[in-house]
Formats: sequence, structure tokens, C-alpha cells
Amino acid sequence: MTLSEFDISGKVILITGCNGLLGRSLVEECLKNNAKVAGLDLEASHNMAFDKNENFIYVKCNIKNELEIRKALSKIKNQFKRFDVLINNAATKTENLKEFFRKFEDYSLDTWQEVMEVNLNSMFLMSKLVGKEFLNNKNGGSIIQISSIYGIVSPDFDIYKNSKYKKEIMSSPAVYSASKAGVIGLTKWLAGYWGKKKIKVNCIVPGGIEDSSNQDSTFTKNYNKKVPLGRLARAEEIIPAILFLSSDASSYITGQSLVIDGGYSIR
Repeated sequence: MTLSEFDISGKVILITGCNGLLGRSLVEECLKNNAKVAGLDLEASHNMAFDKNENFIYVKCNIKNELEIRKALSKIKNQFKRFDVLINNAATKTENLKEFFRKFEDYSLDTWQEVMEVNLNSMFLMSKLVGKEFLNNKNGGSIIQISSIYGIVSPDFDIYKNSKYKKEIMSSPAVYSASKAGVIGLTKWLAGYWGKKKIKVNCIVPGGIEDSSNQDSTFTKNYNKKVPLGRLARAEEIIPAILFLSSDASSYITGQSLVIDGGYSIR
């Protein structure tokens, strides 16, 4: 193996949720490594520095809508001609945080379904449509799903005592754990289904990521106590593993869930 196998230059990488905390870092690092990047998000683009890069295209797209995805993929293919990597990164806490953080006993089915639509159903749609494109590639393709530590372990509810997120009382609702566990299950199924077609499907399982503009100091202090490395992750610390799975250096890895949590899940 040589370092060239870690090279992603020239690869066409699709990133959903490109305006989010992790998504912005993903776009930046992929472009730094000379990939061609298509960013999809429901919000209007505010990555002005990226917009000026000839290797970046932003497409406003509701990834809950199959027709919108098809139109977005057509636009991207017209510019970049093919797809090599799909990073299913988009997730939601819903616009109404009070409803998202509501107690389980009072949780509404509408809110549950809204979260599932983005966190899991959109990954099904994106994987189906981009995977069909990969089937036409000589070298297949790579799908990387972003799950969460709460897809493999139960939340420690003590972390959320007296904590707030964007000024709302914070918790970790069941729908978040259920959707992120579903991502891992979908990853394994797709890896088995498409393995002989040279399509790799893997999953990144991050622990808590630092978001100082939205997380309060109480949450940060409580969370840090539970982590052997003593702190939340920085978004850029999740990126190298994603770049590795995007590269040819990971040619014999599929169906795996790579945990990046500072040791949170070992206890």
C-alpha cells in the first residue's frame, strides 16, 4: 500500500446536510483534498467561500422528496458526469425544539415521523438512487452513513440535567436513538446486498460534537465527565475517518461501524 491510495483527488463526493456542523467541515476538507464536491441541503447555501470553488456545486434539495433528489442528482451529474462517494450526513432535531425534546410519554407521532423522515428515510432514498448510479460505475462506489453513539448505547440521562440547547431544556429523545440505530442496520443490510457489485457501505458513529453556539456549559461539563478523553469531539476530528472510507485505502472494508467517541462507549 502507498499513500496514493488515501488520495481522494478527482473523486465526486455527494454530501447531504452540507450546511450543518459536520457538513461544512466535510465540504471544506474534501475540497482541500482536491475532490469534486456536491453539497445538498434544504437551506439556501451560506458557504460563500465554497460557492466560488469550481470543484463545488450546491443544490438546494429536500432529501425527504424522491423527485427533488432525482432532479438534484441529474443537475450534479450534468456537471461532474458521475458519482463516486455518497456521504449520508443530514439529520434533524426539527424546527420545534420543544417538541423534539418532549418527554417520551407525551411525544407526538408527528414529531417522531418528522425526525425519522430525515434521519433514516432520506438515507434510504439517497442510497437507493445514488446506489443505482454506482451500479453503472466500473469501480462501484462508496456510501458512508453518519449515525451516532446513541445508535449503539443508551443515553446517560444524567448528562442532560439542567442542560439547555438553544435555550430549550435539553434531552436525548427515543426517536433519535431509534433513527440512528436504524442507520447502522441499514448500513449492514446494504453492505451485504451490494458487496459483489463493488459498492462499499460503512457507518461513522460519532460521540458528542462540540457546538458551543448552541450547547450550554452545563451540558458540556456533564458530558465531559463521562468521556475518558475528557471532552467533546471537534467536528474536524471526525473527518479523517470519512476521508479514509472515501479513499481506495478502504477497499476491503464494508458493513462496518467506526466509533469515534473519545471512549464514551467503553463504559
